[in-house]
Amino acid sequence: MPLPGVGDCGLGFRNCNSAAPFVVFPKAGQLPSPDGRFILRNADRKAPLSEYVGTLHSLILEEAGSGRSRELCDYVGVAAVAWAKNDFIIVTQYVSKRTSRALVFVADNSRDPVVIDKASLTVLVPINLRPQLRENDRVFVEGSQVEGKTLTLRVWGYGQHDPNGFRWRCEYNLLENTISCEASKSITRTGGRSQARFGSLNS
Repeated sequence: MPLPGVGDCGLGFRNCNSAAPFVVFPKAGQLPSPDGRFILRNADRKAPLSEYVGTLHSLILEEAGSGRSRELCDYVGVAAVAWAKNDFIIVTQYVSKRTSRALVFVADNSRDPVVIDKASLTVLVPINLRPQLRENDRVFVEGSQVEGKTLTLRVWGYGQHDPNGFRWRCEYNLLENTISCEASKSITRTGGRSQARFGSLNS
């Protein structure tokens, strides 16, 4: 079954301007950093019935030289993961068929993780953009790349507010907790894919 939002970028997200190709966990099993110092691994465990149905997965970051490891996050279903150079780990968790969220981890644990989902994005964007997040029942937030202090996000969705879909390209400042977005002027959804032209939105 194809992942939500993968259509325009290919299964490996290879055309999404990330520093390295995204791979899909748990299928990938592991993903070394470009310099080989760290290895991301998948771990499976059965969750209590009161929490989830099925297998709960964890992403584990291991230091290759020492063998020390730490758990980055849990996820259910699948997660798209990539390294941005040797420092940052970008994760998109597909929480359900209706939404996803983006997370950024620093390999050396020198900063707190960043989580951007529909709820947090609604607070960050200008007021005039919030109805597209609140009134569409399918909203996907996907990490694309980290460059310097900027996390690039792909945000798209559809629903009652936008039956033909919407798509944004957003840049989130990791230090200042601010965001700017470019939104499409027109979108046509065809066979599950969207075609868009982008214009600037000023906050």
